[in-house]
Amino acid sequence: MAKAPVLTPQAEDFPRWYQDLINKAELADNGPVRGTMVIRPYGYGLWERMQQEMDARIKKAGAQNAYFPMFIPQSYLTKEAEHVEGFAPELAVVTHGGGKELEEPVVVRPTSETIINEYFSKWVQSHRDLPLLINQWANVVRWELRPRVFLRTTEFLWQEGHTAHATYEDARAYASRIHTDVYGDFMTNVLGIDVVLGRKTAKERFAGAINTLTLEGMMGDGKALQMGTSHELGQNFAKAFNTTYQLQGAEREHVWQTSWGVSTRMVGGLIMSHGDDNGLRVPPRLAAVQAVVLAIKGEDAVLAKVREIGAQLEAAGVRVVVDDRTDTPFGRRAVDWELKGVPLRIEVGPRDLEAGTAMLVRRIAGGKEPVSVDSLAAIVPGILEEDQAQLLRESRERREARTVDVKTLDEAAEAATTGWGRISWADLGPEGEAKLAEQGVSVRCLIAEDGSVPAADDQPGNLALVARAY
Repeated sequence: MAKAPVLTPQAEDFPRWYQDLINKAELADNGPVRGTMVIRPYGYGLWERMQQEMDARIKKAGAQNAYFPMFIPQSYLTKEAEHVEGFAPELAVVTHGGGKELEEPVVVRPTSETIINEYFSKWVQSHRDLPLLINQWANVVRWELRPRVFLRTTEFLWQEGHTAHATYEDARAYASRIHTDVYGDFMTNVLGIDVVLGRKTAKERFAGAINTLTLEGMMGDGKALQMGTSHELGQNFAKAFNTTYQLQGAEREHVWQTSWGVSTRMVGGLIMSHGDDNGLRVPPRLAAVQAVVLAIKGEDAVLAKVREIGAQLEAAGVRVVVDDRTDTPFGRRAVDWELKGVPLRIEVGPRDLEAGTAMLVRRIAGGKEPVSVDSLAAIVPGILEEDQAQLLRESRERREARTVDVKTLDEAAEAATTGWGRISWADLGPEGEAKLAEQGVSVRCLIAEDGSVPAADDQPGNLALVARAY
């Protein structure tokens, strides 16, 4: 009898494969309250690496980290009508505390535009206080009706940036900078996902924004995942909270604002973009563990050698773990590291020791070969970069192969069964967008004919990318 696969094959049941991988690779578990999740150490390690890479880029863009309360007075949300309408179905509201009914209900943070603007209105007095660039790493709660671990959970982790500027042009430029230099650079060059940068349609904009910029990734099953967004808020929140600054004279002007965020949804995107039937494949630049050195046997000489190799790789700048748990069968440990997607395994046993070699197993490129132990520290960094490039190349090739140009709504809906459709926005328009939505197909973003981000929704030549989405 054939041995049952560790994971449900992707081709057989992609959603089941996704859930199997999360469980078997020990990434996360379901929380006790419907829609919540417990992120396990290995999964949290991926998020920590994402945080580190993102935080560095955010700070390079000039923003500083701060923290605001998770409890928001309900009255704050009602100040911006479109914002409260957009979030009303997802709100978690606290009505009792300390054994008593609260005088005013408080909302558990779904996003922080309102509470941050309450303080921006205090902190901004003159043009010298601008631009004000703030970011926070936090958790948020949005009551989710159809939860999926990492992709849609009632509580999730994220960063949210909020900025205030003196002019529309400055705010618009900063939202674009975050979109490209922070999010686009990170997702392409660290996550290895060939995201499409575009502009949301009016229907898909963030509640309260005048423009939303998005990054859309194609997953392994051809569906789209919104990986991050950057919003131009105009003066909507500034007017609601009276956030103004003094000009050179006595005149005061409302600030122009942005907000932007990415979340633990990126972990789900990482899984569905790069995972295969053997488990996760983690891009080397992201991986908390880039290489694991495994002792096949518990002999003293073998254990000494794997520890020596681990130290040499660490000195070469490789993030490495030495697995000398020889009380656990080697095969089980090898499968576990394969499931977790560690880019390289370096296996050492008595025979390898005699030959002065180690078995180098590549998770991303596949295959294994004996290599000289003395050469490992020199060759491993280059191999990791090769594998990083391969993941991005595979992501791009998949997106290009499964994106087709279409001319009608029927063709667009058909394209969305296996990938993405690309249709002229002039042919589709808001009416066509609404009809596709009835079939479970959404306009993910608008792009210009040359693939760049268009300046406006109604710009001639805009193309709409349509897909089924997570």
